[in-house]
Amino acid sequence: MTAIKHALQRDIFTPNDERLLSIVNVCKAGKKKKNCFLCATVTTEWPAHVRVVKVKKSDKGDFYKTQTAWLLKDLSMVDAKDALKESPDFDLHFDKVYKWVASSPAEKNAFISCIWKLNQRYLRKKIDFANVSSQLLEESVPSGENQSVAGGEEEAAEYQELNTREKQDIEFMMEGCEYAISNAEAFAEKLSRELQVLDGANIQSIMASEKQVNILMKLLDEALKEVDQIEGKLSSYEEMLQSVKEQMDHISESNYLIELSKANSETLLGEIEFLVNHMDLSKGHIKALQEADLSSSRGIEACTNAAEALLQCMNVTLQPGHSMLQAVKQQQQMFRDLREQFARRLASHLNNVFVQQGHDQTSTLSVEMTLPNHHPFHRDLLRYAKLMEWLKTTEYTRYEGLTKNYIDYIVRLYDREIRDFFDVAKNKMTGVAKEGKKFDNVGSTRIINKHATLPRKESAVKQETESLHGSSGKLTGSTSSLNKLSVQSSGSRRSQSSSLLDMGNMSASDLDVADRTKFDKIFEQVLSELEPLCLAEQDFISKFFSLSQHQSMPRTPMGEGDDADGGGLSRTQNTSITTSSEKEMIRQMMTHIFRFVEPELNNLIALGDKIDSFNSLYMLVKMSHHVWTAENVDSASFLSTTLGNVLVTVKRNFDKCITNQIKQMEDVKISKKSKVGILPFVSGFEEFAELAESIFRSAERRGDLDKAYTKLIRAVFINVEKVANESQKTPRDVVMMENFHHIFATLSRLKISCLETEKREAKQKYNDHLQSYVIYSLGHPLEKLNTFFEGVKARVAQGIGYDEVSYQLAFSKQELRKVIKDYPGKEVKKGLDNLYKKVDKHLCEEENLLQVVWHTMQDEFIRQYKHFEGLIEKCYTGAGITMEFTIQDILEYFSSIAQSH
Repeated sequence: MTAIKHALQRDIFTPNDERLLSIVNVCKAGKKKKNCFLCATVTTEWPAHVRVVKVKKSDKGDFYKTQTAWLLKDLSMVDAKDALKESPDFDLHFDKVYKWVASSPAEKNAFISCIWKLNQRYLRKKIDFANVSSQLLEESVPSGENQSVAGGEEEAAEYQELNTREKQDIEFMMEGCEYAISNAEAFAEKLSRELQVLDGANIQSIMASEKQVNILMKLLDEALKEVDQIEGKLSSYEEMLQSVKEQMDHISESNYLIELSKANSETLLGEIEFLVNHMDLSKGHIKALQEADLSSSRGIEACTNAAEALLQCMNVTLQPGHSMLQAVKQQQQMFRDLREQFARRLASHLNNVFVQQGHDQTSTLSVEMTLPNHHPFHRDLLRYAKLMEWLKTTEYTRYEGLTKNYIDYIVRLYDREIRDFFDVAKNKMTGVAKEGKKFDNVGSTRIINKHATLPRKESAVKQETESLHGSSGKLTGSTSSLNKLSVQSSGSRRSQSSSLLDMGNMSASDLDVADRTKFDKIFEQVLSELEPLCLAEQDFISKFFSLSQHQSMPRTPMGEGDDADGGGLSRTQNTSITTSSEKEMIRQMMTHIFRFVEPELNNLIALGDKIDSFNSLYMLVKMSHHVWTAENVDSASFLSTTLGNVLVTVKRNFDKCITNQIKQMEDVKISKKSKVGILPFVSGFEEFAELAESIFRSAERRGDLDKAYTKLIRAVFINVEKVANESQKTPRDVVMMENFHHIFATLSRLKISCLETEKREAKQKYNDHLQSYVIYSLGHPLEKLNTFFEGVKARVAQGIGYDEVSYQLAFSKQELRKVIKDYPGKEVKKGLDNLYKKVDKHLCEEENLLQVVWHTMQDEFIRQYKHFEGLIEKCYTGAGITMEFTIQDILEYFSSIAQSH
């Protein structure tokens, strides 16, 4: 940059009598980088003119030319862009804004500093400096950047300012001389004398240092001589050490060969010891594998230890060269023979144990309905659990065969026991049904027309039970087979199942409650017996067959020697009846062993539903609880899956029960000759709700009951209105009022949260129809008076004033007196007495609403009386017309009539 500055001063500015004070290499922002130079110059003649000149290098040579020039006084602002962060960008505001990018932030700062000083000197601070550091403006510009190349030392001094340290030194010297300001010439002479003294001291110091240099040179020569002597001695020592080094190399080579030989010997010994220690099976273990008694505890323990030792020997990790040794090959062959012999002997013994246990285990079912305990059988077999794990690891084909054999033998045993167990349960259930059928008009054999059917014979019940047993073979685990068991025909269904109509005809039959409670206990006992049986068998399978109930455990791989000589079967050649997951394997084994549990449970549920459809409520609660318990233990287990499938069947029966009740409501017929009263399905719903609330008090599936409640109450509402519309003997309002009052009372007493809306609706319907019935009935005792005043209100509605009504011929005072005369107090009381008798005929005794209706009629009668008196007062003012009875008379009439009846 200095060379360029000198070149510009020489070629461009010296011919124009200008001095170059600062220069910066720039290019225009945002465009292609065409470099140029911005120069700050000042003229040498007074008055001085300061300019900013843009200089560009010529394209055809190495000389520079002026492209643009601006006077400094035309510069309004210098924008450095950022006062805190170093940036090469800056703007100069002349007649327009020129954006520049300097080659470096240092050049930009030097140029801006020069502009600031020129502004201070020549323009008296007319230029604004934006985003410029205050520290930069206070610093003085370096002399090399701002000296004139053309002027002498005097011109350079004109623009060079003293720095802080120089100012302090001058002030210190001036303070030391009293006449520094008053007598400058004396002060200058003093400074000159001091300078001469310092020059003399410097010369003397140089002369003294020359002597010391000579002494130092002599010392260096002596030191070099000493170094030559030491180098000679070191050379002799090096020759001696060279001979020693050669001797040590020979010794080191000999030691290396000795160490190598020793290491080889130790490695060989280690390999031999490894093979001997890890591939040597004791004679005791060999004898145990060949001859030990597998029926005794001691023999089982000896065989277990020997089998584990054999497995360790066979699974030893050998180096590639070990398998080439003849002794290793012989030992491996012996291990394979021992494994084959012992696996065959163990499989044969366990098959015999399975067969013997299957024959020895006899059914011990009794009237107490309990399943046999298989704990002794499991306890005896669990002694072989470790041997089964060994067999699974070493001989998977035999392990798989034992698994199949165990399933084949045990499934027959469980099949017999479970069938017998469910036979006892069904006999107990049908016994419950028989007891219930000994009574007429109670239990679960009533039908809609209230005529009890004759009890079925024992043979019929037995035949139905046997037919259920016979169909179990055709059933699968799916719930779609339920339709084969639940309903045989609509006629037989109605004769064997309870309904809301039946419950409405009951008088809190203790026999039904006892039957259902007994059924509930039987069903709970069936589930309570099945659960521990399934869980115990699943736990035994997991332990005995070394299967994990929680995660899949890969089998231990066999040694490479097995596949090398074909002595063992590859794992990929084994066909497994299960998937790779051991948890799934347990579930499949359990499904096969207990394949009759789900069909038998479905048969039992179908029988319970056939005996009494309301048994589905008990079954839904019990089954839901057991499913919830099983899922908390393991949601994917056999027990959880099976009970879940059965729960679907129970839920379907429950839904079908609710649907049947609704269908029977829709089919209900009422007598045309007698009053309706409380409908059977209304009182039946009350007893159903009481029964359901007692059953579902702490049940997990409360939502199912709430949904059923909603369906039933809607059906009750619809069919009450349907019956009321069809009623001929009893007025519609009476049927609606009595039944909705009963529904409201039931819902208020039971406090069923999901039916709060229906409770309010029932209350509203009751009040509406009570008011409607009262208004309709009161129109008959004062019919002419009602008709007369209805005409009066019609005239008023047509625009006739109240005081003009009496001038109408049909509504004159004489006509009103005639109508009032027709209703003396005695006649009114007689009419009310007839009304009471009529209301008494309409209302039923069981709901006891007569007094409520009568009191409401009294209030309505008084309201109408006051209304009539008000119209008389408005329309016939001053005529002296009054009713022939008073409000007090009305109260006495109503009271005496109610007491007389």
